[in-house]
Parts: sequence; structure tokens; C-alpha cells
Amino acid sequence: MFPAFLIKKVIFLTYTSIMFYSKYRNVKTTVFGKTFSSKHEAKRYMELKILLDAGEIFDLRMQVSYELIPSFKLDGETYRGIKYVADFVYKDKDGNEVVEDAKGMRTEVYKLKRKLMAYVHKIKIKEV
Repeated sequence: MFPAFLIKKVIFLTYTSIMFYSKYRNVKTTVFGKTFSSKHEAKRYMELKILLDAGEIFDLRMQVSYELIPSFKLDGETYRGIKYVADFVYKDKDGNEVVEDAKGMRTEVYKLKRKLMAYVHKIKIKEV
């Protein structure tokens, strides 16, 4: 028979390994039937929804994809393209397109994609 403390430890380790956490501990959140990858992104959506209803912004879109580097072949090997997916895209009162990212952690990949967005599309990402 196994000692009780060992059984408790195995149960605890099994339980904690079954719980799935995202890399940066963000919590998926659902608001108005839409699921967001973090509480911060959901909160920003609610703020933008209020601005949209008030007529301060127009044409609110979510998860808009921008191609940064197209896929290509080199010596018979295919390389996948690289894209950036914006959390929110909308038009302000002046008709300017605004690309927003609800950013919690600025990873190295994000920093590179932000620079590519500026270079390829001439778009500066607004971080909130």
C-alpha cells in the first residue's frame, strides 16, 4: 500500500497537469456571445462597442488579418506566409482606419510583426 501523503501528492499533480493554462495566464472571456482571448481584450471590446453606439467610431471589425510576407517556394521547399491578426479595426470620426491590439505582453514576435505592419502596410498599431 502507498502512504496517504504520496497518494495525495499524485492526485494533486494529476489534477494540476490536467488544468490548462495559457502561456501568459490570460483567461478566455465571453461578452455578448463573442469569445475573446483575454479579459483585457473583452473589456476593450465593450469600450469600443459604447463608442460605436455613440457614433464616435464606425465599421468596427475584429480579428482582421494582414499579410506581412506571402508564402513562397525556394529550391522546391515551400515557406508559409506570415500574417498579423489585429484584435480590432475601426474608422474614427475623420474616416481614418485605426488598427488596435489589446496587448498584455509585448513578445519578440509581436514586436517584429508590428515593424512589418509599419513597413509593408504603412500602418501603426495602436496598443491598448
